[in-house]
Amino acid sequence: MIVSHDWLRAFVPHGRTAAEIGQLLSTHTATLEGMEALRGDLAPFIVGQVVHTEKIPETRLSFNRVDDGSGTLLEVVCGAPNVELGAKYPLARVGTVIPGKGGMVIERRKIRGFTSAGMLCSAAELGLGEDADGIMTLATDAAPGTPLLNIMPTGDVRLELDVLANRPDLLSQLGVAREAAALTAVPLVLPPELRDLAPAPAAVRGAREASAGGVTVRIDDAEGCPRFTAAVIRGVRVGPSPEWLVQRLAGVGARSINNVVDVTNYVLHGLGQPAHAYDLARVGGATLVARRARAGEALTTLDGHARILDGESLVIADAERAQGIAGVMGGQDSEVSGATTDVLLEVALFDPRRVRVSRRRAGVSTDASYRFERGVDRGATLERLAQAAGLIVAVAGGTIKTVLDVGEAPAALPAVRLRASRITCLLGQSVPDADVERLLSAIGFGVAREPAGGETAWTVTPPSWRQDVTREVDLIEEVVRLVGFDALPDELRPFRAGSVPDDPMHVVTLRVRDALVAQGLLETKPLPFVRGDDATHVRVGNPLAEDEPHLRTYVLDTLARRAEYNLSRMQGNVRLFEIGGVFAPGSDGRPDERWQLGALIMGERRPPHFTEPKPPAFDAWDAKGIAEVAAAAAFPGAAVALVPAQDETGRLWSVQVDGHEVGAVRRVALDSPPWASPAFGVELTLAPVESAPVAARGARLSTPPAPAAAPPHVKARALPSTPAVELDLALLVPDAVTAADVARVLRAAGGELLERVTLFDEFRGGDVPAGSRSLAWRLSLRDPSRTLRDKEVEGRRQKLLKALDSELGVRPRAG
Repeated sequence: MIVSHDWLRAFVPHGRTAAEIGQLLSTHTATLEGMEALRGDLAPFIVGQVVHTEKIPETRLSFNRVDDGSGTLLEVVCGAPNVELGAKYPLARVGTVIPGKGGMVIERRKIRGFTSAGMLCSAAELGLGEDADGIMTLATDAAPGTPLLNIMPTGDVRLELDVLANRPDLLSQLGVAREAAALTAVPLVLPPELRDLAPAPAAVRGAREASAGGVTVRIDDAEGCPRFTAAVIRGVRVGPSPEWLVQRLAGVGARSINNVVDVTNYVLHGLGQPAHAYDLARVGGATLVARRARAGEALTTLDGHARILDGESLVIADAERAQGIAGVMGGQDSEVSGATTDVLLEVALFDPRRVRVSRRRAGVSTDASYRFERGVDRGATLERLAQAAGLIVAVAGGTIKTVLDVGEAPAALPAVRLRASRITCLLGQSVPDADVERLLSAIGFGVAREPAGGETAWTVTPPSWRQDVTREVDLIEEVVRLVGFDALPDELRPFRAGSVPDDPMHVVTLRVRDALVAQGLLETKPLPFVRGDDATHVRVGNPLAEDEPHLRTYVLDTLARRAEYNLSRMQGNVRLFEIGGVFAPGSDGRPDERWQLGALIMGERRPPHFTEPKPPAFDAWDAKGIAEVAAAAAFPGAAVALVPAQDETGRLWSVQVDGHEVGAVRRVALDSPPWASPAFGVELTLAPVESAPVAARGARLSTPPAPAAAPPHVKARALPSTPAVELDLALLVPDAVTAADVARVLRAAGGELLERVTLFDEFRGGDVPAGSRSLAWRLSLRDPSRTLRDKEVEGRRQKLLKALDSELGVRPRAG
């Protein structure tokens, strides 16, 4: 997409250089692929004023004396018929290269006895248009000798943007100007040429056909052409375009044809809406119809190619024959020429898929088809027609007699709900509410804040030119690109960015699985069938095995059978876990399914080594450690405690989360040979705790399987570049106070500086009073931004000891 910097400034008077605005657009909107300063080849040309002119007898030439601002009049022989005394024209002096003459260099020469030391130039000779019938008149107050580039926007800079397929709104100067206005905080305005245009009469509307002023517009293929508007402009004078229009088009690489055609190109490049002008006198029956082509129908398009159409192509036809391929290219038979006095102007909305089919069938791609295939502003069809008609009247005269509007105006795009919490989740940091509203409003979105009382959210309505915005994540993308990715902090943000919310139970399962695999356990997937009792188990209607006709009530039941299977094959080292469903008869006659973790360990704690041929076996403390790891992974941020709870069912510890019992560590009774070591198991219900758990079969507990909310985000931190400080504390802890309570207080009092808390020793006896024990802790303190000083560490130590004393009655051990 080519953007004219001068044209852009007409919409947004931002006062920045082309390089600055290009960088801004590249950072926030679309990648800047290149910049080109236009028409440096016109730098030698100046403004010349004819102060004397006379015809050379028996020729079409004239001899002229031209003021070039040097104080000496320049003699120039000219063959153009429109030389007028006092008029100003582009002047090329001796040595100047003429762009439109294949590099011809101006020389001093004799012509019919007159010396010519320069050249008065036409638009074609300057490469600014196709009109070569006369020299280019300059309507300017600039003094003779003024560089031509000073008075013409041919000193423009072209910006080439890489516009992606989902942003067709950027395929116009207006679309890019909307972005520039939002990024520079400069209001969007209409260029001077679009102000005070001739008003168009009220449109005559029709669902499929409309007629007025002797002209008819009809839609026969509503799917291919949902809306068709047209205007009749009578009394136009087709001729060269004014300078401003020529230069607008030159800024985007388009050549001037004539004033009427140039207006349609202005609307295409400037406003993003393809338009087409017909010579009304050459339109059969004064009728335009949007229909499918007839098989074998012939059409000669504006590029001079004769084409044979088929029934898949959409055409614009008159009462007799096709006059153009809809959305692609018009036909020669009805093109505007110098003899045209009445214009029938078309601005329509075509289906992108149908235009794509027509373009492929024709084997030609145009600026119009490129835009229609990606989608034009569906809500601006009639407005663009009025602007195009008004411009034609402004540059070619005439009167807008009739406006026709056929088809249905498209409905507003559906609103999208935007939550502030979702912005924070995806970006890893919050964006102020006022900024969200300001940025979205600046690019045309309707933003309405939802009533207070719930979470902060907005109802956002996309403008008609932003059909790509349909989801909340699309709005968040708009916010972050306008804020600027460069404005986001470089350090690692605390939340994982993701586009799809994960199922909370899935997140829990992944965390627990990763944690147990890291502990050296293997995941197993046994079938959930056991031998049970109909009163306490769910019977399967078609069991796979007669001796296992029931569904399990606990995961440890099936893990125990797997361990026994291994033992029967002389494999006594077992470290297995499973995460799966457990079942119980429901009160309504249907089974209740819950999600549970089970882990079982027995045998050697680690593989044999020549330094340790007979490693120690797993014990209850290993199982307790696995339970702590699993519970911490399942309930991040919650207070996990293992409370002694020995009973006849084999329980050793009760696993509690925020004071609620959710599982147990237990001895597992197996049918095992004498040589086998004891087996220990862990069972844990994987769901957030909402209420007191329900007991089932002794002290085995479970809670509802579906979590009420997603687990808390695990915050990530950048790798530290500063050293940690190790702090050891020996504490006298009453027997009634658990180590978990001590760790909880240490973490709370340690704050952000506390990275790790480790219990490394327990001692009883000696100088330790009865009813207490000595617990030794190692704390790791670190400030990620700087090295901690001794004074700061000591201050934190005193804070920790004070918190322990006040909350738990724990004091440091003397000595």
